[in-house]
Amino acid sequence: MTATSVEKVNGTPVASHAEPRFDPVALAEAEAIRTRAEAEAEALRIEAEGKAEAEKIKAAEEARKQKIANDKAEARAREEQAAREARIAESNRKQAEAERAAREEAEQAERDKAAKQETQQKVEQAEDSWRFFAIAFAVMCGVVALPVQMAAFWNDKAPWMISAPFMLEGAAWVVLRGAAAAVAAHRPHWHFRLIAWLLAFVAAGVNLWHGLAAFDPATAIGTAVASIAGPGVWDLHEHGRIRKRDGVPTRRERKAAEKEAKRLAAEQAEKELREAERQAYREKAARETAEALDEMRRTEFPDVHRHALKLAADLGETAITEAIWKRAKLDVDGALPGESADIFRMRNAAEARVEAARQKKPVNAVSKTANAQRAAQMPPGPNRVLKTRATRRPGDTPKYVGAARKQAAITAKNAVRGDAN
Repeated sequence: MTATSVEKVNGTPVASHAEPRFDPVALAEAEAIRTRAEAEAEALRIEAEGKAEAEKIKAAEEARKQKIANDKAEARAREEQAAREARIAESNRKQAEAERAAREEAEQAERDKAAKQETQQKVEQAEDSWRFFAIAFAVMCGVVALPVQMAAFWNDKAPWMISAPFMLEGAAWVVLRGAAAAVAAHRPHWHFRLIAWLLAFVAAGVNLWHGLAAFDPATAIGTAVASIAGPGVWDLHEHGRIRKRDGVPTRRERKAAEKEAKRLAAEQAEKELREAERQAYREKAARETAEALDEMRRTEFPDVHRHALKLAADLGETAITEAIWKRAKLDVDGALPGESADIFRMRNAAEARVEAARQKKPVNAVSKTANAQRAAQMPPGPNRVLKTRATRRPGDTPKYVGAARKQAAITAKNAVRGDAN
């Protein structure tokens, strides 16, 4: 430190600087303060650096954990996305398969429909062709058979008889048309067809008779056959149409139906045989069970069994039924099946043991019945005829010993406690 002195010059104070002086204590304190400040500053710096390093480590650890979490979340997101894409792909595949199956089913239905239409068209074409050729053949047969019939009915004196052949041939065709109308209207048609065949045979007879008389046998037979063949072929056409309308099965269909019916009958017979065998087995088992039960009853309950046999004979039964056994059991044992006096006693004893165990009492507790300790110990009254009441007198009964009195008191207490419970 520097000492300052004051001097007076011409009466005016003037400061003068003296030589500086140093205080070691102050210097030591200042040095200590400086050292402490430096130490505190260093400690703060080290602490700050430690905190910064810890924050850095913590930040790095947090960043690592966050990266791991992000990686897991990203992996989970990728898995979910893959699963979603797999589900979408599976759904698209199933949808594509369903659409393909529906498309194939529709195409198959179209093919079946086209095939059915084609078959129907072929059938219709075949039927139209068959109808056309049947009519053409009938016309041709009429052309062949008609001249001979016209020659047979020609008469110079009666020229109008030339129309008779037309009547015969036309009548047959008119009747056949009536049969066709009856078939279409679902009416009986057999009589139309019968009349047509009769007219055809009449025309054939005329052709055969006149052909043999006026011409040669070939002409006669040919024209007779033509008279029958024309209406016959047309009737075959109508017969097929009738069978188709009525749904009459073909010979192959009938054979298949008969074969199927035989198969079903054989299966039914085999089924009935198996059922009969099972029924016989069940009846045998039931019979053996009944015999075993009867033998067991005869062994275990001989008196009841003998009485049951008598009841069965008296009631007109050939065997001991359950109703008869129940009645016999009541008559002999006085209880229903499954019960008896022994069973009741056993059940009562078991219930008593359970009750005693539940109440923590001895099983052989003194009951309320009369015994030697509770019996009347009074002497009889003076008049036994009138049964006068006895009177207790001192010394009429011997005194109990001390042990007996204590035991009697304990027994009485236990009895009172048992009655209260």
